[in-house]
Amino acid sequence: MDKLFTIGHSNHEIGRFLELLEMNGITAVCDVRSTPYSQYNPQFNRELLQTALRRKGIAYVFLGNELGPRSDDPACYVEGKVQYSRLGATGNFRSGIERLSAGMKTYLIAIMCAEKDPINCHRMILICRALRKEPIEIKHILGDGSLEGLRRSEQRMLLELKLPQLRLFESPEDLIQRAYDTQSERIAFVRDDEERKLEDAEEGDSWRS
Repeated sequence: MDKLFTIGHSNHEIGRFLELLEMNGITAVCDVRSTPYSQYNPQFNRELLQTALRRKGIAYVFLGNELGPRSDDPACYVEGKVQYSRLGATGNFRSGIERLSAGMKTYLIAIMCAEKDPINCHRMILICRALRKEPIEIKHILGDGSLEGLRRSEQRMLLELKLPQLRLFESPEDLIQRAYDTQSERIAFVRDDEERKLEDAEEGDSWRS
């Protein structure tokens, strides 16, 4: 069975971050941030991170364009908010999933984003959700160095969302899917007013042409 890890860089010192990877035998980091830079944690800017990983013999690949939480496709938004269900159905996202799956045959990969807790990050709510029915063992590397399996994370998500009760005719799997949908709405990226005005203007120009 293939294995996949996830990790959030949070505000770790780069040395601690590398230690967490080495503790779990990670041989490749897949960066799934839409923008691979951090204003508050510049040690995780793409070029600096790539150099630090290379020194440890860990490969780096950027898949933020395919697997990031934002999209350039207006069809993935409703009233300025990304819809994970639409984003996950795009050919671009599926291409990223295929690349990730292929990479698992050669590398022990950790998909990396910024958020500390996986249940508050698209790496679980979007990417792991797309992979959860595949024969893949998925584990989250938590900030304290412990590991949390995806199923345990899902149960923790249910508790956080206060969704422990099944509706009439609802299966346990239905409940998990409802939790994913609810959390998607909570954490999805929302464009600011200027971005939305720009897109509206572009759509207007397209219509007039």
